[in-house]
Amino acid sequence: MQSDIKASPMTQIWHIVSMIPEGKVSSYGKIADLAGLPGRARYVSKALKAAPDSLALPWHRVINSQGKISFAEHSQPYIDQMERLRGEGVMVNRGKVKLSDHEWRPDMATLVLSIPF
Repeated sequence: MQSDIKASPMTQIWHIVSMIPEGKVSSYGKIADLAGLPGRARYVSKALKAAPDSLALPWHRVINSQGKISFAEHSQPYIDQMERLRGEGVMVNRGKVKLSDHEWRPDMATLVLSIPF
C-alpha cells in the first residue's frame, strides 16, 4: 500500500540502500533513479554520509557506475568497503567489482511492493 505522505529525498535513498541484499552491489546513479531522483548520484553519496548510524545501512554495497569503490585507493574507508564486500562473497579485484556477477537487479514486483513512496 502506497503512503500519501511524501518521504524526503534522503529517506528515499536510505530506503533503497537498505534493500540491497548481501552479496550484491548497486551504483550511486541506480540508487538515485530507484529513489525517484534521476541524475542525482552525488546526492546519494551525501545522503549516505548524513545517515544516522542507527540505520545500519549497508553503505558498502554502493559503488560507482564503473563498478569501482569510490574512496581513495588504500584509504581506510576503501579498505573497509573492500573487506565488507569480500566478507559477503563479492569478488573485488583492485577495488573493482564485476557488475555482471554482483549487480543488484530488483524485479518490478520487489520495487512495487517494497518502496513506500
